[in-house]
Amino acid sequence: MDDLKDAIAGKRRERSAGKSQQVHDKKFSLLIDIQAKLNEGKGAGYQRWATLFNLKQMAQVMCFLQENEIDSFDELAARADAAVIQFNGLGDSIKAAEQRMQEIAALKKHIINYSRTREVYVAYRKAGYSKKFLEGHREAITLHKAAKEAFEQLGLKKLPRVKELNAEYAQLLEQKRAAYPAYRKARTEMQEYLVAQKVVAVLLEKEKEQAAMEEQHKEEQRTDPHR
Repeated sequence: MDDLKDAIAGKRRERSAGKSQQVHDKKFSLLIDIQAKLNEGKGAGYQRWATLFNLKQMAQVMCFLQENEIDSFDELAARADAAVIQFNGLGDSIKAAEQRMQEIAALKKHIINYSRTREVYVAYRKAGYSKKFLEGHREAITLHKAAKEAFEQLGLKKLPRVKELNAEYAQLLEQKRAAYPAYRKARTEMQEYLVAQKVVAVLLEKEKEQAAMEEQHKEEQRTDPHR
């Protein structure tokens, strides 16, 4: 609880290795004084802030900034961008693996169909592409033509072995499974940074608006002392 109060006040406890414990004050420009807002009680100021944010969430964001030693909005924004890039990169990698696995499954199916219907198609060709023969073997001939068309679209000069495709599929599946823990971790980190960035951005904007209002009030008092 003391650490949280220090974070809210913009201070951080640090310990030096090999030395007696020392407490060093470090001002965090992002650590807004939430405790002051809490101390306002149930007045108008408190109500404005309470409707904007869950106060518990604000305190959590302050702790997050302290734990990650973030002391500027630019740094927070940069880390949020990096977290998004990392998450998207891992997601793209998983999607690429899934896409290739789908391609392998489709190609393997065409190779198997091609092999099973080859003799029928050869007989169909020898029959001069007879309509009568086609009617009797339409399904096999259709599968064979579909397989040949797929091979042509892929530009395959030589068909890969099904055993090789199975090995590649198994390798991609293992890579995909291995990537998921890092993907989930990256997603959590990205969400934390984005939430912190959003909360801090609004907090800073509200502080800016409040400062502008106070300055305007002072200016009005200077120009009209009787107000």
